[in-house]
Amino acid sequence: MPAAFYRDHPQFASAAGHVEVLNDTTLLLRMESPSQSEGEADDDSLMLGLFLDFLSRQALTADDGPVPYTEAMAAEDDDLLAGVTVDFGGEVPGA
Repeated sequence: MPAAFYRDHPQFASAAGHVEVLNDTTLLLRMESPSQSEGEADDDSLMLGLFLDFLSRQALTADDGPVPYTEAMAAEDDDLLAGVTVDFGGEVPGA
């Protein structure tokens, strides 16, 4: 981040974080202040909800809009995954 960001937001001066590019005009910035505690799970849930709402709006307002998942797409996915095995380390997922 540029130094100006930390001058404007000194609470993040020693924070860890990362930037993820979502598309050509949007990025996601996640900063974790050293003062954050594990008791802030509610804030994390709120942020995740807001982020998912944002993604939904992006998908619905895209030029081509959402695309229905077709049987042809499913068959293509099956072809891509043919012969792929997943090792769950002896655990059964969802159990």
